[in-house]
Parts: sequence; structure tokens; C-alpha cells
Amino acid sequence: QVQLVESGGGLVQAGGSLRLSCVASGNIFSIKGMGWYRQAPGKQRDLVARISSGGSTNYGDSVKGRFTISRDNAKNTVYLQMNSLKPEDTAIYYCNTIFASWPWGQGTQVTVSS
Repeated sequence: QVQLVESGGGLVQAGGSLRLSCVASGNIFSIKGMGWYRQAPGKQRDLVARISSGGSTNYGDSVKGRFTISRDNAKNTVYLQMNSLKPEDTAIYYCNTIFASWPWGQGTQVTVSS
């Protein structure tokens, strides 16, 4: 059973930056497309960035140009660099495969103050 552990969240002022990390247990990480999702209070969980096994990336319109997803297959880790943060980025951030096929981790809280 794969386990996902997210970290790196926190409280930051608008315009600030954070770098999230997600470590996956198991040995099949490298063949999976991975994504970062977020869920704000009272809203559904949305995919905001994804990266293929080969490193191709895609972003939601709300984060394009501000967030960068990357991965280190040797460390079974996917990252999300978040710059120019806005209050509307406040959410719990999760990683998973692009099909959300693994059990969800606990997520990491990101709070952006205005």
C-alpha cells in the first residue's frame, strides 16, 4: 500500500512563497503521473498541477505562471514551488497520482494572509 506524506505548508503573507514536498512510499512512483491537489473549506478538491512520468507539466489557470511542479524519482518525491501567493490559494494541499488512485495523505495546510 502506497503512503503519501505531504509537508512544507504554513502561514505566509500575500506575495510570499512556499515549497511543498510529497514523499511516496513504494517502488512504482517513477512510472506514475503525479499531481498536486488542493481543497479550500467548503469546496471540492481540485487538481492544480500535474507532472508526467517523463516530466511534462500542466497547470490550472488559477496557478499558471506562479506555481511550478517538479519531481525527483530517485527520492520518490514531488514538489510544488508556489510563488506570488494569493489569499485565494489558502487550502489544504495534497498530492496523488493524476487519477487520484492512491490513498490520500493528510495534506499540508497553506494559509495566505492579505
